[in-house]
Amino acid sequence: MIDLKINHLQHIGIPVTEIHRSQLFYESLGFHCVMKNTFIHEDEEGQVIMMKYKDIILELYQMPVPYKDRKDGIIDHIAFDVSNIDETYLLLKEAGFSPIEMEPVYLPFWEKGCKYLYILGPDGERLEFCEILK
Repeated sequence: MIDLKINHLQHIGIPVTEIHRSQLFYESLGFHCVMKNTFIHEDEEGQVIMMKYKDIILELYQMPVPYKDRKDGIIDHIAFDVSNIDETYLLLKEAGFSPIEMEPVYLPFWEKGCKYLYILGPDGERLEFCEILK
């Protein structure tokens, strides 16, 4: 095994179909744009923004070619650690989000279990909010 000195999660890259729509969605969750730029892919210009919330950074990027032509996989989900899943559930519902679950779901993971719920982002990415029970 290689002894890498990884400090923490740096960012999560998410391909999106409409970068402005995705930026507005993540801003509604409390993220803010900390970097906006363009890049060249196969002689065409794509767009990228870095969205930050506390120590979490999401890289949202829109390829210049249609999304369906991507060869990489789509992220299944991104998990955000929360301290109170029930409060998080209520806050999301009150803010107009539609959790996939009717209530937070318990899993017998970790020492005392965890509870989670999902919402969907504008391109179908699942955003998990998870509380590891203590």
